[in-house]
Amino acid sequence: MKKIYLTIFLSIFAFSLSFAQKDVRKSVTIFGDSYSTFEGYITPATNEPWYLADHRQKSNDVTSVEQTWWHLLLKKNGWKLCTNNSYSGSTISSSGYRGEDYTPRSFVTRASNLGNPDIIFIFGATNDSWVPSPIGEYKYADWTTEDLKSFRPSLAKMLDYMKKRYLGVEMYFILNSELSDAIDASVFKICDYYDVPVIALHDIDKQAGHPSIAGMKAIADQVDMFMKKAHKKPGKDSSKKGDKKR
Repeated sequence: MKKIYLTIFLSIFAFSLSFAQKDVRKSVTIFGDSYSTFEGYITPATNEPWYLADHRQKSNDVTSVEQTWWHLLLKKNGWKLCTNNSYSGSTISSSGYRGEDYTPRSFVTRASNLGNPDIIFIFGATNDSWVPSPIGEYKYADWTTEDLKSFRPSLAKMLDYMKKRYLGVEMYFILNSELSDAIDASVFKICDYYDVPVIALHDIDKQAGHPSIAGMKAIADQVDMFMKKAHKKPGKDSSKKGDKKR
């Protein structure tokens, strides 16, 4: 009889543990530009992808969603995807290529459509550097339409909104390598103001200006390493600083 009770108890315990593990599985939103797109895997579906299915993107060797940085990262950590609101060519400011108004695709505009995740990875500023968007002044309130044509006030408005909208959500800004010094410095300063950690990438292999298979893996590995350090419990090695600061 004791053996029967023990078997029942162990079965219930195993089931409860399995359920608890599934229940705490983290949900992740990707908020990005072309680097985080893949055809058929972005929301809303009207967002423009850069990475295409069926080997149609001839200038880059990434041909499946499983090769994207975010898919690799989520799979490695057992996380689930909430939303991937990424849009090719998108800027944080409203200033786009050829002097076009990018307000509809800007990060500021899209920040309200990120689902209900536990973690948000913001991967932007690349196109602001490439356009280049006006850098603007540091401004943390009372933004005007004119202000939002520039990078600094746009980034501040976006983070201000996101901090208020997504209460209790972990947020991280992924900063691409090879951007302008002004963009880099601005991201670090404004993210520090809003207490958003910056994951500064380095040595990312690219084809046609976009991460290759090797580059995607490097991004996933660098983000994963940062996250593991960020969540490491205090201990004898907690004083070591391994992440890039500017």
